Amino acid sequence: MKYERFEDLPVWEAAADLAVKIFVWSSHQWFGGKGDLANQLQRAALSVSNNIAEGFERGSTNEL
Repeated sequence: MKYERFEDLPVWEAAADLAVKIFVWSSHQWFGGKGDLANQLQRAALSVSNNIAEGFERGSTNEL
């Protein structure tokens, strides 16, 4: 199966769901005063889907 857009990739959808869960989880009051940790977790979660999209846009399977 050939995907036309990276948004159609099941792995990208899973990474986007992970990012949403991390954002909800890290906004919990337990993280109050721990802004650096929450921010780092959020940036890492976003990085997963961004890296998948970047790899998809390269157009070759060598780097996949």
